[in-house]
Amino acid sequence: MAMIPMQKTFTAFQGQRRLASGPAGEVALVVKRMPSRPDEPIIIFEDSTGRSIDFDLRGGDREVLARLATLMPPLPAETAESPAEPRGRGRPKLGVVAREVTLLPRHWEWLNAQPGGASVALRKLVEEARRASGDRDRERQARDAAYHFMSTMAGNLPQFEEASRALFADDRRRFTGLIADWPTDIRDHIVKLAYSDRA
Repeated sequence: MAMIPMQKTFTAFQGQRRLASGPAGEVALVVKRMPSRPDEPIIIFEDSTGRSIDFDLRGGDREVLARLATLMPPLPAETAESPAEPRGRGRPKLGVVAREVTLLPRHWEWLNAQPGGASVALRKLVEEARRASGDRDRERQARDAAYHFMSTMAGNLPQFEEASRALFADDRRRFTGLIADWPTDIRDHIVKLAYSDRA
């Protein structure tokens, strides 16, 4: 079964107001049409990291979209071999990349004694570890993204330091209480980045 990757999303702010959220092309075209205001610069954030990113908005819409397509190709999907393509002899093409791994002799002995050999055993161990730590990793990435966005957009707002501590302590009630009086769009986006996977 093929895994469909999540498309990267971006959010643009002008001052304290959210302008647009969505795929790079949609956000870029909204920003391109906005009149510039020196007192309220437009900042675009990559939602998965919470970090600001610059889009080259020169030229017409097609030029902008073409540049974005080369900078942000679609994420690779983990797909099974297409049934329309005839399969040759030998092992199926899995997109395997050979890399060097350094282990102690006893580790190699154990791996080589496993069904399928060292490569199969290592792949299984990695997949088990990914499953076991997946939620924890997603929570950490969400928290880091919220903090990066927060630092840029709310670093001068009241109770920023206390809110940061509550965010990293995973004290959601205290965190949301501390940022309750922040500008609505900024506050809502921080909460979305930090907790959308744990609604």
